[in-house]
Amino acid sequence: MAGHTQNEITIAAPLDLVWDMTNDLERWPQLFSEYASVEILSQEGKKTTFRLTMHPDENGTVWSWVSEREPDRGSLTVRARRVETGPFAHMDILWQYEEVPAGTRMVWTQDFAMKPDAPVDDDWMTDNINRNSKVQMALIRDKVEKAAAGHRPAPALAD
Repeated sequence: MAGHTQNEITIAAPLDLVWDMTNDLERWPQLFSEYASVEILSQEGKKTTFRLTMHPDENGTVWSWVSEREPDRGSLTVRARRVETGPFAHMDILWQYEEVPAGTRMVWTQDFAMKPDAPVDDDWMTDNINRNSKVQMALIRDKVEKAAAGHRPAPALAD
């Protein structure tokens, strides 16, 4: 068995702003509440290899791993995968963006499997990812919408 999640949110902001802010890896600690730091390890073309480090969990454990991420602006997708998989047998993530009348729809699809000796199983991790994705997506939405409000031209003054 394997885990699969798909979560989405609509952000009331232009696609270019959503794309730029969510793909600025070095600013992820300001965008996501769970990441303490991002370290860029290498760049090959559009592919970036980076280390993500989380804030300590409730037990004081600091989780960190290396991932690869490759954006494709033409198809409005980003493919990512964990290189250092930790408790995962594999973790693959697809980000998709779409212009919609209300702004930009962002979809995260995660396909993964936990290792047999992992402390949790696929079902537990599926629930955890679904819960956490909703929290992080709402934070991202709020931050991007706030940035979008700052980018809007001032209304014309009537004579």
